[in-house]
Amino acid sequence: MKTWYVLLFSGLFITSLQAQTPSKEYYELISKAEKLYEAKDYKNSALSYSEAFKTLGWKGIPNDRYNAACSYALANLLDSAFFQLDVIVNKSNYINLNQISNDEDLNNLHKDKRWEALISLIKINKEKKEKNLNTELVKELEIIFEKDQQPRNDIKTVQSQFGPQSDEMKAHWRMIAKNDSINLISIISILDKHGWLGPDAIGEKGNSTLFLVIQHAAIATQQKYLPMMREAVKKGNARPSSLALLEDRVLLRTGKNQIYGSQIGTDPKTNLNYVLPLDDPDNVDKRRAEVGLPPLADYVSHWNFTWDVEAYKKELPALIEKENRKQ
Repeated sequence: MKTWYVLLFSGLFITSLQAQTPSKEYYELISKAEKLYEAKDYKNSALSYSEAFKTLGWKGIPNDRYNAACSYALANLLDSAFFQLDVIVNKSNYINLNQISNDEDLNNLHKDKRWEALISLIKINKEKKEKNLNTELVKELEIIFEKDQQPRNDIKTVQSQFGPQSDEMKAHWRMIAKNDSINLISIISILDKHGWLGPDAIGEKGNSTLFLVIQHAAIATQQKYLPMMREAVKKGNARPSSLALLEDRVLLRTGKNQIYGSQIGTDPKTNLNYVLPLDDPDNVDKRRAEVGLPPLADYVSHWNFTWDVEAYKKELPALIEKENRKQ
């Protein structure tokens, strides 16, 4: 099963589709499938994924197809597992050889003769995709990615062990800030020299790393490179979903309301999470769909709270006042 990255930190979701924009029903069925997977009800999880694909004329997001294959494999429904993997390998040019080779969810497939054939196709995809890459930059960005992400992946562990206000947690945040400063020097150098390079030049992870480091930079840096990222999206060199996150962050940091609901706040007194001030809450899902983001209700469920648009609209003036006091 793929690792779910918090979008504030990563934005590594594959959002390209083979069909129309997914509906609310699609995302609800995907959310149901994920919960059934977590409950180890693999067969019904797989069937829920398939129901989601049915709503799109049997099309789907590649990440969701990969996860469906995991559920089918764990349910010992091997034909269906291979079908899902064949689609992402042949139609979406899947190249993540390390992921698929080491995913224990797919162990049931390894002894099947179809497995080696599938791996061979992935290797071919990978060779084609990477033949024109700037290998020097790819290696540099790989290191930067790890320095950006690994400490952030450890936040929950440190916080649960020592507490959110502990000296250990404060030291961890200082380490993250130091890494961010060092990473930013390298990323600015790349952007100023090469522009916002696309996956065809630096790979998917390298392309995401450009966004991650700018996303974690100071507001002045974000404002400077936001126009460059907007142009990159127009050229297909950056994801619209990632740009949406940066747009939201810049808006909030300049005293305005966000428009995609990507930025989440935490009340220090209650430790409860909430959506930071948002313009036009009634139509947020429409805007999110336009950039390849799932419905807000599905997104905020990863922060263990629910989205109630009517309740939010009533709370919004107080939220705005609260955030303004922080400025």
